[in-house]
Amino acid sequence: MHLSLLEPLGAHAPLPVIARRPAQLVGNTPVLWIDEPFAPPGRGFYAKLEGANPGGIKDRPGLHMVAEARRRGDLAPGAPIVESSSGTLGLGLALAGLTYGHPVTVVTDPGMEPSMVRLLTALGAQVDQVTAPHPEGGWQEARRERVAERLTRAPGAYCPDQYHNPDNRAAYRPLAAELLAQLGRIDVLVAAVGTGGHSAGVAAGLRESLPGLTLIGVDAVGSTIFGQPAASRLMRGLGSSIHPENVDYGAFTEVHWVGPAEAVWACRQLARRHGTSGGWSVGAVALVAGWAAGTFPAGTRIAAIFPDGPHRYLDTVYNDAWCREHEVLRTTPPDEPDEIAEPDECVVTSWTRCSQVRDPLGRDLAKTGLR
Repeated sequence: MHLSLLEPLGAHAPLPVIARRPAQLVGNTPVLWIDEPFAPPGRGFYAKLEGANPGGIKDRPGLHMVAEARRRGDLAPGAPIVESSSGTLGLGLALAGLTYGHPVTVVTDPGMEPSMVRLLTALGAQVDQVTAPHPEGGWQEARRERVAERLTRAPGAYCPDQYHNPDNRAAYRPLAAELLAQLGRIDVLVAAVGTGGHSAGVAAGLRESLPGLTLIGVDAVGSTIFGQPAASRLMRGLGSSIHPENVDYGAFTEVHWVGPAEAVWACRQLARRHGTSGGWSVGAVALVAGWAAGTFPAGTRIAAIFPDGPHRYLDTVYNDAWCREHEVLRTTPPDEPDEIAEPDECVVTSWTRCSQVRDPLGRDLAKTGLR
Protein backbone atom coordinates (compact mmCIF):
# COMPACT_ATOMS: atom_id res chain seq x y z
CA MET A 1 0.00 0.00 0.00
CA HIS A 2 1.31 3.44 -0.93
CA LEU A 3 0.43 6.26 1.45
CA SER A 4 -1.01 9.44 0.03
CA LEU A 5 1.01 12.57 0.64
CA LEU A 6 -2.27 14.27 1.55
CA GLU A 7 -3.05 11.91 4.44
CA PRO A 8 -2.36 13.15 7.99
CA LEU A 9 1.14 12.38 9.24
CA GLY A 10 1.08 9.22 11.32
CA ALA A 11 -2.31 8.04 10.09
CA HIS A 12 -0.91 4.60 9.26
CA ALA A 13 2.03 4.54 11.66
CA PRO A 14 2.10 1.80 14.32
CA LEU A 15 1.66 2.97 17.86
CA PRO A 16 5.04 2.98 19.61
CA VAL A 17 5.47 2.00 23.21
CA ILE A 18 5.89 4.95 25.54
CA ALA A 19 7.46 3.83 28.81
CA ARG A 20 8.06 5.83 31.96
CA ARG A 21 10.53 3.27 33.33
CA PRO A 22 12.87 0.93 31.44
CA ALA A 23 11.31 -2.12 33.10
CA GLN A 24 8.14 -1.38 31.16
CA LEU A 25 10.04 -2.19 27.95
CA VAL A 26 10.45 -5.83 28.99
CA GLY A 27 8.21 -8.35 27.25
CA ASN A 28 5.95 -8.36 24.18
CA THR A 29 8.94 -9.24 22.04
CA PRO A 30 8.46 -9.95 18.30
CA VAL A 31 8.46 -13.24 16.43
CA LEU A 32 10.31 -13.70 13.13
CA TRP A 33 9.94 -16.48 10.55
CA ILE A 34 13.26 -18.23 9.83
CA ASP A 35 13.66 -20.56 6.86
CA GLU A 36 16.65 -21.19 4.57
CA PRO A 37 19.48 -22.07 5.01
CA PHE A 38 18.39 -23.68 8.27
CA ALA A 39 15.37 -25.52 6.90
CA PRO A 40 14.52 -26.99 3.48
CA PRO A 41 12.57 -24.83 0.99
CA GLY A 42 9.03 -24.28 2.18
CA ARG A 43 9.84 -25.16 5.78
CA GLY A 44 10.96 -23.05 8.73
CA PHE A 45 10.32 -22.02 12.31
CA TYR A 46 9.20 -19.04 14.36
CA ALA A 47 11.91 -17.32 16.42
CA LYS A 48 10.92 -15.41 19.55
CA LEU A 49 13.38 -12.50 19.60
CA GLU A 50 14.13 -11.96 23.29
CA GLY A 51 17.07 -9.74 22.33
CA ALA A 52 14.42 -7.05 21.86
CA ASN A 53 14.26 -6.68 25.66
CA PRO A 54 16.59 -3.99 27.04
CA GLY A 55 19.13 -6.61 28.18
CA GLY A 56 17.83 -9.90 26.80
CA ILE A 57 15.67 -12.77 27.98
CA LYS A 58 16.91 -12.62 31.58
CA ASP A 59 15.41 -9.21 32.14
CA ARG A 60 12.28 -11.25 32.87
CA PRO A 61 13.64 -13.34 35.79
CA GLY A 62 15.87 -10.50 36.99
CA LEU A 63 12.84 -8.31 37.61
CA HIS A 64 10.57 -11.11 38.79
CA MET A 65 12.96 -12.71 41.28
CA VAL A 66 13.72 -9.35 42.87
CA ALA A 67 10.04 -8.34 43.00
CA GLU A 68 9.08 -11.64 44.63
CA ALA A 69 11.94 -11.44 47.15
CA ARG A 70 10.77 -7.96 48.14
CA ARG A 71 7.17 -9.15 48.42
CA ARG A 72 8.14 -12.01 50.75
CA GLY A 73 10.42 -9.82 52.83
CA ASP A 74 13.56 -11.72 51.83
CA LEU A 75 15.00 -8.54 50.35
CA ALA A 76 14.74 -5.37 52.43
CA PRO A 77 14.42 -1.95 50.76
CA GLY A 78 17.84 -0.76 49.61
CA ALA A 79 19.62 -4.03 50.54
CA PRO A 80 22.36 -5.26 48.20
CA ILE A 81 21.83 -7.99 45.60
CA VAL A 82 24.71 -10.41 44.85
CA GLU A 83 24.52 -13.03 42.12
CA SER A 84 26.66 -15.20 39.84
CA SER A 85 26.24 -14.56 36.12
CA SER A 86 28.05 -14.98 32.82
CA GLY A 87 26.37 -11.80 31.61
CA THR A 88 22.70 -11.73 30.61
CA LEU A 89 21.18 -12.19 34.07
CA GLY A 90 23.60 -9.53 35.26
CA LEU A 91 21.88 -7.11 32.88
CA GLY A 92 18.48 -8.18 34.18
CA LEU A 93 19.54 -7.65 37.78
CA ALA A 94 21.07 -4.29 36.94
CA LEU A 95 17.69 -3.32 35.52
CA ALA A 96 15.98 -4.63 38.66
CA GLY A 97 18.40 -2.64 40.81
CA LEU A 98 17.52 0.53 38.92
CA THR A 99 13.82 -0.26 39.14
CA TYR A 100 13.62 -1.10 42.84
CA GLY A 101 16.57 0.80 44.29
CA HIS A 102 19.12 -1.89 45.15
CA PRO A 103 22.89 -1.94 44.62
CA VAL A 104 23.86 -4.97 42.51
CA THR A 105 27.07 -6.99 42.46
CA VAL A 106 27.59 -9.45 39.61
CA VAL A 107 30.14 -12.19 40.32
CA THR A 108 31.62 -13.51 37.10
CA ASP A 109 34.85 -14.94 35.68
CA PRO A 110 37.48 -13.96 33.09
CA GLY A 111 35.31 -15.38 30.30
CA MET A 112 32.92 -12.46 30.52
CA GLU A 113 33.44 -10.21 27.52
CA PRO A 114 35.14 -6.87 28.32
CA SER A 115 32.24 -5.07 26.63
CA MET A 116 29.81 -6.76 29.03
CA VAL A 117 31.91 -5.75 32.03
CA ARG A 118 31.86 -2.15 30.82
CA LEU A 119 28.13 -2.23 30.15
CA LEU A 120 27.28 -3.65 33.58
CA THR A 121 29.49 -1.00 35.19
CA ALA A 122 27.79 1.71 33.16
CA LEU A 123 24.41 0.45 34.42
CA GLY A 124 25.60 0.87 37.99
CA ALA A 125 26.46 -2.72 38.86
CA GLN A 126 29.70 -3.76 40.53
CA VAL A 127 31.52 -6.59 38.74
CA ASP A 128 33.60 -9.04 40.81
CA GLN A 129 35.63 -11.53 38.76
CA VAL A 130 36.95 -14.77 40.26
CA THR A 131 40.43 -15.69 39.08
CA ALA A 132 40.54 -19.50 39.17
CA PRO A 133 37.98 -22.25 38.44
CA HIS A 134 36.77 -24.62 41.12
CA PRO A 135 38.56 -28.00 40.78
CA GLU A 136 35.26 -29.87 40.39
CA GLY A 137 32.53 -27.34 39.53
CA GLY A 138 34.56 -25.12 37.21
CA TRP A 139 33.97 -21.41 36.90
CA GLN A 140 30.32 -21.60 37.93
CA GLU A 141 31.10 -23.22 41.27
CA ALA A 142 33.95 -20.77 41.85
CA ARG A 143 31.52 -17.92 41.27
CA ARG A 144 28.94 -19.43 43.61
CA GLU A 145 31.56 -19.76 46.37
CA ARG A 146 32.48 -16.09 45.90
CA VAL A 147 28.82 -15.13 46.16
CA ALA A 148 28.58 -17.06 49.45
CA GLU A 149 31.65 -15.23 50.76
CA ARG A 150 30.19 -11.84 49.88
CA LEU A 151 26.86 -12.70 51.50
CA THR A 152 28.55 -13.53 54.81
CA ARG A 153 30.34 -10.16 54.73
CA ALA A 154 27.17 -8.18 54.02
CA PRO A 155 24.30 -9.00 56.41
CA GLY A 156 20.98 -8.41 54.69
CA ALA A 157 22.37 -9.00 51.21
CA TYR A 158 20.25 -11.20 48.97
CA CYS A 159 21.21 -13.76 46.31
CA PRO A 160 18.43 -14.66 43.84
CA ASP A 161 20.18 -18.01 43.14
CA GLN A 162 19.02 -18.33 39.54
CA TYR A 163 20.09 -21.99 39.39
CA HIS A 164 17.67 -23.22 42.05
CA ASN A 165 15.09 -20.44 42.57
CA PRO A 166 11.59 -21.45 41.36
CA ASP A 167 10.85 -17.76 40.73
CA ASN A 168 13.26 -18.08 37.80
CA ARG A 169 10.91 -20.55 36.11
CA ALA A 170 7.79 -18.62 37.06
CA ALA A 171 9.14 -15.47 35.41
CA TYR A 172 8.61 -17.01 31.98
CA ARG A 173 4.84 -17.54 32.17
CA PRO A 174 4.27 -14.19 30.38
CA LEU A 175 6.61 -15.34 27.59
CA ALA A 176 4.48 -18.47 27.15
CA ALA A 177 1.34 -16.34 27.04
CA GLU A 178 2.92 -14.08 24.41
CA LEU A 179 3.80 -17.07 22.22
CA LEU A 180 0.24 -18.40 22.46
CA ALA A 181 -1.17 -15.00 21.51
CA GLN A 182 1.25 -14.64 18.60
CA LEU A 183 1.19 -18.16 17.17
CA GLY A 184 -1.96 -19.79 18.53
CA ARG A 185 -0.79 -23.36 18.07
CA ILE A 186 2.75 -24.59 18.84
CA ASP A 187 3.71 -28.21 18.30
CA VAL A 188 7.44 -28.09 19.05
CA LEU A 189 9.42 -25.71 21.28
CA VAL A 190 13.20 -25.49 20.94
CA ALA A 191 15.03 -23.88 23.87
CA ALA A 192 18.59 -23.55 25.12
CA VAL A 193 19.30 -24.89 28.61
CA GLY A 194 21.58 -23.21 31.13
CA THR A 195 19.96 -22.55 34.50
CA GLY A 196 16.90 -24.38 33.17
CA GLY A 197 14.59 -21.47 33.91
CA HIS A 198 13.17 -20.49 30.55
CA SER A 199 12.87 -24.00 29.10
CA ALA A 200 10.97 -25.19 32.19
CA GLY A 201 8.85 -22.07 32.64
CA VAL A 202 7.81 -21.58 29.03
CA ALA A 203 7.08 -25.28 28.45
CA ALA A 204 4.97 -25.51 31.61
CA GLY A 205 3.00 -22.42 30.61
CA LEU A 206 2.40 -23.66 27.07
CA ARG A 207 1.37 -27.14 28.19
CA GLU A 208 -1.54 -25.72 30.16
CA SER A 209 -3.12 -25.09 26.74
CA LEU A 210 -1.01 -27.43 24.59
CA PRO A 211 -0.51 -30.67 26.58
CA GLY A 212 1.02 -32.45 23.59
CA LEU A 213 3.87 -29.97 23.18
CA THR A 214 7.27 -31.45 22.27
CA LEU A 215 10.21 -29.79 24.04
CA ILE A 216 13.69 -30.03 22.51
CA GLY A 217 16.55 -28.95 24.75
CA VAL A 218 19.75 -27.45 23.34
CA ASP A 219 22.96 -27.77 25.36
CA ALA A 220 26.63 -26.99 24.74
CA VAL A 221 29.35 -29.60 24.30
CA GLY A 222 31.32 -29.84 27.55
CA SER A 223 28.23 -29.18 29.68
CA THR A 224 27.23 -31.58 32.46
CA ILE A 225 23.50 -30.76 32.52
CA PHE A 226 22.29 -33.84 30.63
CA GLY A 227 24.94 -36.33 31.73
CA GLN A 228 28.04 -35.50 29.73
CA PRO A 229 31.35 -35.04 31.61
CA ALA A 230 32.42 -31.48 32.36
CA ALA A 231 34.92 -29.94 29.96
CA SER A 232 36.18 -26.49 29.13
CA ARG A 233 33.44 -24.58 27.27
CA LEU A 234 33.98 -21.78 24.81
CA MET A 235 30.26 -21.11 24.54
CA ARG A 236 28.59 -18.98 27.21
CA GLY A 237 24.93 -18.47 28.04
CA LEU A 238 23.96 -22.13 27.72
CA GLY A 239 25.31 -25.24 29.37
CA SER A 240 26.61 -25.63 32.90
CA SER A 241 29.33 -27.27 34.93
CA ILE A 242 26.87 -27.80 37.82
CA HIS A 243 23.39 -29.39 37.91
CA PRO A 244 20.73 -26.69 38.41
CA GLU A 245 17.51 -27.75 40.10
CA ASN A 246 15.51 -25.58 37.71
CA VAL A 247 16.14 -28.01 34.83
CA ASP A 248 12.89 -29.94 34.33
CA TYR A 249 14.31 -33.16 32.92
CA GLY A 250 10.91 -34.79 32.62
CA ALA A 251 9.68 -32.05 30.31
CA PHE A 252 12.15 -32.80 27.49
CA THR A 253 11.53 -35.14 24.59
CA GLU A 254 15.15 -34.99 23.45
CA VAL A 255 18.37 -33.04 23.85
CA HIS A 256 20.93 -31.79 21.33
CA TRP A 257 24.50 -30.78 22.13
CA VAL A 258 25.98 -28.18 19.77
CA GLY A 259 29.62 -27.20 19.31
CA PRO A 260 31.02 -23.68 18.99
CA ALA A 261 31.93 -23.88 15.29
CA GLU A 262 28.38 -24.94 14.46
CA ALA A 263 26.93 -22.13 16.54
CA VAL A 264 29.20 -19.54 14.90
CA TRP A 265 28.07 -20.65 11.45
CA ALA A 266 24.42 -20.40 12.49
CA CYS A 267 24.83 -16.96 14.08
CA ARG A 268 26.45 -15.57 10.96
CA GLN A 269 23.88 -17.11 8.63
CA LEU A 270 21.07 -15.60 10.71
CA ALA A 271 22.67 -12.18 10.37
CA ARG A 272 23.32 -12.43 6.62
CA ARG A 273 20.07 -14.08 5.60
CA HIS A 274 17.54 -12.82 8.13
CA GLY A 275 18.89 -9.56 9.55
CA THR A 276 18.77 -10.85 13.10
CA SER A 277 21.13 -12.89 15.24
CA GLY A 278 22.53 -13.28 18.72
CA GLY A 279 25.10 -15.20 20.70
CA TRP A 280 25.99 -18.82 21.27
CA SER A 281 22.53 -19.83 22.47
CA VAL A 282 20.84 -18.23 19.48
CA GLY A 283 23.10 -19.97 16.99
CA ALA A 284 22.73 -23.36 18.66
CA VAL A 285 18.94 -23.05 18.91
CA ALA A 286 18.62 -21.93 15.27
CA LEU A 287 20.62 -24.94 14.07
CA VAL A 288 18.43 -27.40 15.99
CA ALA A 289 15.14 -25.65 15.17
CA GLY A 290 16.01 -25.70 11.47
CA TRP A 291 16.72 -29.43 11.72
CA ALA A 292 13.36 -29.94 13.43
CA ALA A 293 11.61 -27.98 10.68
CA GLY A 294 13.01 -30.37 8.09
CA THR A 295 12.48 -33.53 10.17
CA PHE A 296 8.99 -33.23 11.63
CA PRO A 297 6.00 -33.66 9.29
CA ALA A 298 4.96 -30.79 7.07
CA GLY A 299 2.62 -28.43 8.90
CA THR A 300 4.31 -28.88 12.27
CA ARG A 301 4.50 -25.48 13.95
CA ILE A 302 7.90 -24.97 15.56
CA ALA A 303 8.84 -22.11 17.89
CA ALA A 304 12.37 -21.34 19.02
CA ILE A 305 13.52 -18.95 21.71
CA PHE A 306 16.40 -16.63 20.79
CA PRO A 307 17.64 -15.39 24.20
CA ASP A 308 19.69 -12.35 23.21
CA GLY A 309 21.11 -10.18 20.43
CA PRO A 310 24.55 -10.01 18.82
CA HIS A 311 26.09 -6.94 20.42
CA ARG A 312 28.04 -8.53 23.29
CA TYR A 313 29.55 -11.05 20.86
CA LEU A 314 31.09 -8.67 18.34
CA ASP A 315 34.59 -9.45 19.65
CA THR A 316 34.02 -13.22 19.66
CA VAL A 317 31.37 -14.87 17.48
CA TYR A 318 31.53 -12.11 14.85
CA ASN A 319 35.28 -11.51 14.97
CA ASP A 320 37.11 -13.49 12.25
CA ALA A 321 40.48 -13.24 13.98
CA TRP A 322 39.09 -14.50 17.28
CA CYS A 323 37.24 -17.33 15.54
CA ARG A 324 40.35 -18.40 13.64
CA GLU A 325 42.38 -18.33 16.86
CA HIS A 326 39.86 -20.66 18.47
CA GLU A 327 39.43 -22.75 15.32
CA VAL A 328 35.67 -22.23 15.06
CA LEU A 329 35.41 -20.87 11.50
CA ARG A 330 33.98 -23.51 9.19
CA THR A 331 31.89 -23.69 6.03
CA THR A 332 28.69 -25.48 6.98
CA PRO A 333 27.72 -27.97 9.71
CA PRO A 334 26.35 -31.41 8.79
CA ASP A 335 22.73 -31.65 7.64
CA GLU A 336 21.81 -33.66 10.72
CA PRO A 337 23.31 -34.48 14.10
CA ASP A 338 25.12 -37.59 15.20
CA GLU A 339 22.94 -39.72 17.46
CA ILE A 340 23.63 -41.56 20.71
CA ALA A 341 21.28 -43.92 22.53
CA GLU A 342 22.20 -42.81 26.06
CA PRO A 343 23.36 -39.36 27.20
CA ASP A 344 26.56 -40.76 28.72
CA GLU A 345 27.30 -43.24 25.94
CA CYS A 346 30.37 -41.30 24.78
CA VAL A 347 31.89 -37.85 25.01
CA VAL A 348 30.34 -35.64 22.34
CA THR A 349 32.39 -32.89 20.70
CA SER A 350 30.01 -31.68 18.00
CA TRP A 351 26.30 -31.56 17.17
CA THR A 352 24.75 -34.70 18.68
CA ARG A 353 21.21 -35.78 19.49
CA CYS A 354 19.84 -38.07 22.19
CA SER A 355 16.18 -39.02 22.74
CA GLN A 356 16.80 -40.33 26.26
CA VAL A 357 16.68 -37.53 28.84
CA ARG A 358 17.11 -38.03 32.56
CA ASP A 359 18.53 -36.27 35.58
CA PRO A 360 22.15 -37.46 35.82
CA LEU A 361 21.99 -37.08 39.61
CA GLY A 362 18.85 -39.21 39.86
CA ARG A 363 16.97 -36.57 41.83
CA ASP A 364 13.28 -37.01 42.61
CA LEU A 365 11.57 -34.36 40.50
CA ALA A 366 8.52 -34.37 42.76
CA LYS A 367 10.67 -33.23 45.67
CA THR A 368 12.14 -30.34 43.67
CA GLY A 369 8.67 -29.03 42.88
CA LEU A 370 9.16 -29.41 39.14
CA ARG A 371 6.62 -32.17 38.60
